[in-house]
Amino acid sequence: MTMTIEDVIAHIREHRCFSHPIFLNWATIDPTAEVVSALFHQIQKFCAATRPGWNFPEALATYGLAEQGRLFEEIVASEATHGPDLAMMAGFIVNQRAGRSICPDLSDRTAVEHQLRLDSDCIFASLPGYDKETGLATQTRKAISVFDSRKLTDRDTTMRNLGVALALEMISNAHLIPGEKYCLIDSELYGVNIGDPEMKYLLEHYGEIGAEQQHERNAIAAVSGALTKDTSCLISEGVDEFLESLAAMWDVLDAMLSTPNYSEQNIPIFSCSKL
Repeated sequence: MTMTIEDVIAHIREHRCFSHPIFLNWATIDPTAEVVSALFHQIQKFCAATRPGWNFPEALATYGLAEQGRLFEEIVASEATHGPDLAMMAGFIVNQRAGRSICPDLSDRTAVEHQLRLDSDCIFASLPGYDKETGLATQTRKAISVFDSRKLTDRDTTMRNLGVALALEMISNAHLIPGEKYCLIDSELYGVNIGDPEMKYLLEHYGEIGAEQQHERNAIAAVSGALTKDTSCLISEGVDEFLESLAAMWDVLDAMLSTPNYSEQNIPIFSCSKL
């Protein structure tokens, strides 16, 4: 029996990743500036990995899915310039939490991301498998690695990538971006508004006219036109690979938030004194 697009959408919405409590906990716990910075390093690196299309649109066209390729090219083009905006927002929030200028030049993406990395090394370095070369937790690297498959062009991987893309856009639109708005703006922890120039990233992604709404529509349309008896299992595999990897990433970040002294594996987490 061939899965319908409604089946796939329902599966994504029912997954625990769709309603993960990390952003609710972030707003409740009010983490220190260095913890906020460390969290942003992990999130920013994950988001950066989702933007390039690599060979995915072209591979779709190769297998008779040129319209699907065009729809994803639109997403890639829309996201291409958002890296500096996310860095600016992250540095701004860190400054607001610290009450002083930790990141003095918010337009200097390299400097801001360097500061996020320094704090990640301080907060997460004791986690098993923490990569000192990238400053990433094992779970973050796993979530990022899902998008490396966009460099491959074989048919099975390309169909799985459709599932990955749909799950990404649905989670981004209904969980990630609204979650960031909730903990960064609605919580009133940082004294910022969505119209602040430094919050441009969130403004451009959130709500009915935000980028994520269009991205989700594109992804649903693309997968709807590609679901067949032969592709549905592969698309479902891609959906689950993405959801499980991102849920694991949220788990490790949330564990640090929820238990400041120890993670769920009883791994000590220490605080940086400089902030």
